[in-house]
Amino acid sequence: MLMTRSRTALASPTFTAMMPYLALLGGMISLAVGTSFAKGLFPIVGAEGASTLRVGLSALVLVCIWRPWRFRLSRADIGRVLCYGVVLGLMNLSFYMSLRTIPLGLAIAIEFSGPLVLALIHARRAIHFLWIACAVVGLGMLLPIWSGVHSLDPVGVAYAAAAGVCWALYIIFGKRLSHMHAGQSVALGMSTAALVILPFGAASAGLSLLAPSVLAFGLCVALASSALPYSLEMIALRHIPKRTFGVLLSGEPAIGAVAGLFLLHEQLSPLQWLAIACIIVASVGAILTTGKDDADAPVDAPVPTAN
Repeated sequence: MLMTRSRTALASPTFTAMMPYLALLGGMISLAVGTSFAKGLFPIVGAEGASTLRVGLSALVLVCIWRPWRFRLSRADIGRVLCYGVVLGLMNLSFYMSLRTIPLGLAIAIEFSGPLVLALIHARRAIHFLWIACAVVGLGMLLPIWSGVHSLDPVGVAYAAAAGVCWALYIIFGKRLSHMHAGQSVALGMSTAALVILPFGAASAGLSLLAPSVLAFGLCVALASSALPYSLEMIALRHIPKRTFGVLLSGEPAIGAVAGLFLLHEQLSPLQWLAIACIIVASVGAILTTGKDDADAPVDAPVPTAN
């Protein structure tokens, strides 16, 4: 009888409606946890090596799943994929380099400035400038100008900001691949990204990247921070309206900060928590007041996890 009740609950309309949202939440948590685990590789292979393992092994998994050679690829699409992959590789490398010296949640928050600026670049309404001001205030709180033990490393902040620029370009180049099969574009893009990062990882870690224990741990990181979040986002994107999806995704910095607190023991100051809140508010506000035409349209194609 207990099993029958469980099956009934799982089949209920309420649970079915909640599934995409639970999938999205699970994907964001998996990404934060996977990235936290990746920092465990830093003492062995460095940030460059960890990024190489994460992106390289993710590429292998995606190629095995999607088999991109099954789909046609024009000469113009090859150029688009190369631009997409190069930016994806630099974004991941910059983000992991930032994690050497600044907490995970703050790195994500700073990186969010890239897509946020892109969303507001054509701001016309007065309310948009409120979100810009909110984001500027939040980022200002994170500048390495405040005294005390919680001040941030300028180099780490610069790397996170570079990752934000790459994220904005990633969105632009990714849209140019919207006519391609999603699995093909992501598999080829991630493979290109792996080739971009490989020289940095090889120079930093050398043959340590090929140690069986390192490869096994790297595979776990790749699955947790790429394959699983991507799969869960595929479920969410097909059922959650685009604007709602964006609002929920804006919570990533907070989830990253919590993961960093519990898994990496990264303590944030009240000012830094406030900065994260300002950036999240700016992101949510920008989404809710931009793009009226597709506010309620579901997203048709999956979008890969950025980091």
